[in-house]
Amino acid sequence: MARADTLARARTLDRPDLAYLVRFPAADGAGETELTWAELARDTDWVAARLREHGLTAGQRALLTMSGFEGFWGHAAIGALRSLKVTYGIAEAMGWDHRRTSVFHRELRPHAVIGLSAETLEGLSGAADLGELFRPTAVVLARPAAVPMLRAVGVPACLFSPLGPALALECPERAGAHVNAAEWRIGERDGELSVAAGEQRASPLAETPLGVAGRVVAGRCACGSDDPRVLFGEADQLS
Repeated sequence: MARADTLARARTLDRPDLAYLVRFPAADGAGETELTWAELARDTDWVAARLREHGLTAGQRALLTMSGFEGFWGHAAIGALRSLKVTYGIAEAMGWDHRRTSVFHRELRPHAVIGLSAETLEGLSGAADLGELFRPTAVVLARPAAVPMLRAVGVPACLFSPLGPALALECPERAGAHVNAAEWRIGERDGELSVAAGEQRASPLAETPLGVAGRVVAGRCACGSDDPRVLFGEADQLS
């Protein structure tokens, strides 16, 4: 049977609502929740809208750095890039894979680099000037520990980070990383962040402390979004 026929047959099969069993780092160890296909589709649409705000559009190229265990976050990011018709390459967010990040960056000349980690930057810094490498890149979205490293060398990086089962993504205003308020409730207690399922979420998740230092900023952002914004520990350096 030809591959096209196989795929056509597969699309006629019933598919369970459940897409992922999600395990994520929490203050008391590992938190758990479920993720349905409908929720994943909404997460993907939300990420696509945030990337569109950064100017990503059809025909551009992007480099995504995500680790294998981040599959459900990565799925939303990949789906968003596909929906925007942005060509992408993928490298691990671990330091040992920094050479692949370097090669992709050189060969793709991406409009955007998404998910840069401090470990990747530490690996790259031994062979390249981080400022020279990433200043020409129009959009740089980096993990909380990587943002101050990039801003220190003149790269106007924005925040991009898993936050429990949610995803936090900063807009071009660089006033904190937005979290989808329709899907998640983000809280703060004693300087640490928590997450719970929002009203639209079918998969239950009680308020779960994440053991992540940060604070929540409410109110409308200058970009026009009413989604809450998160400032992560040392990444709270708006400039």
